Amino acid sequence: MIVAILIGCEVGFWVLLGLGLASRYLWNRRTLSTVLLLSVPLLDVILLAAAVIDMRGGATADLRHGLAAAYLAYSVVFGHRTLRWADAKFRQRFAGGPPPPHPPAAGMARARYEWAFWLRIALAYALAWFIVFGLTWLVDDPARTEPLFTFMYGLLKIPLIALIWPVSYTLWPRKPDTVRS
Repeated sequence: MIVAILIGCEVGFWVLLGLGLASRYLWNRRTLSTVLLLSVPLLDVILLAAAVIDMRGGATADLRHGLAAAYLAYSVVFGHRTLRWADAKFRQRFAGGPPPPHPPAAGMARARYEWAFWLRIALAYALAWFIVFGLTWLVDDPARTEPLFTFMYGLLKIPLIALIWPVSYTLWPRKPDTVRS
């Protein structure tokens, strides 16, 4: 059940996003667009409720519940940024807007950009842990929630691997003249 809801939430995210942007830029229905785009976080509430109900109903935690926690954390930390990026791309393509801004190409400005992005990844990881601890507290049965901790320790690879980019841009910053257009 959790996997189906997780997939439904992901599909629902893109459907609501697409309809919201189409309402805004193609159909000039600003109010409808606002309602659709503000509905996107409701999908997170649905997923969180489903995970809690499943765990409280006696399910043993497994990959599904860990993925739900990771998805929720990603959505909270990167959701607004993803919406802004999609809005800028849609506006450019269908409403003659300017292209979305690009990250700095070189120098310490790019290093700062990469560190800020990595901090968001670390925040998402920390938030996923917070969700896991919340599920563990709600279930109050360590034997049933132990797999969540194993899953989260496995996810530690993501922020550790992502650390390569800010460290490399800090230690070996590109010179502006060596950047391709």
